[in-house]
Amino acid sequence: MDVPKKADRSDGAPRLHRGIPDGGETQVAALYWEAFGRKLGGALGPPAKGRAFLASHLHRDRGIAALDGAGRVIGVAGYDLAGRALFGGSARDVLSGYGLLGGVPRIALLALFTRRPAEGELVMDGICVAASHRGTGIGSLLLRETAAVAAENACTRIRLDVIDTNPRARALYVRHGFGAVHTRQTPFLRKPMGFGAVTTMHRAVTPDDLSGGTP
Repeated sequence: MDVPKKADRSDGAPRLHRGIPDGGETQVAALYWEAFGRKLGGALGPPAKGRAFLASHLHRDRGIAALDGAGRVIGVAGYDLAGRALFGGSARDVLSGYGLLGGVPRIALLALFTRRPAEGELVMDGICVAASHRGTGIGSLLLRETAAVAAENACTRIRLDVIDTNPRARALYVRHGFGAVHTRQTPFLRKPMGFGAVTTMHRAVTPDDLSGGTP
């Protein structure tokens, strides 16, 4: 069930919403494609088709949305908890959407993004903020609220991956207590997906995380 984090605000400040609001699927898909389109393009492109696939296979209960005063989604954090992530879609769905010849190689590429949480772990499934609202603290709010979700579900650790071409995101994660665990070199993905290494980062969940990201 979607649970607004707090009531509408009249000062124009963003508010957080547990779950993706009704009608927000296409907005979330657009934000994800804007942020991760280079990485996802080989598996789900072209862009219009990829955004439609994401929107139609979105699990609304596995995201936290930041909304502006008009209720538009201006930021989102997705996560995988107990094997259910923000975006779904089976191999059959890929074949249905892209056909046999186009679907088989896409399934192989999508398998590279699969990251199942270990016991007691929440895996972040991506965080993105609309270009017009970057640098305003929304990313930090979303990270803190994701930590609150992890704490409420008795998780002991949050895990995420960050690519080598996104130093801004990595700096944000470091500021919020994430530490690098290992880096996997992926030079074979530099041309098709735009990155050549992936770093896994961990952050412990603490009782203080229960306070969440509400300003």
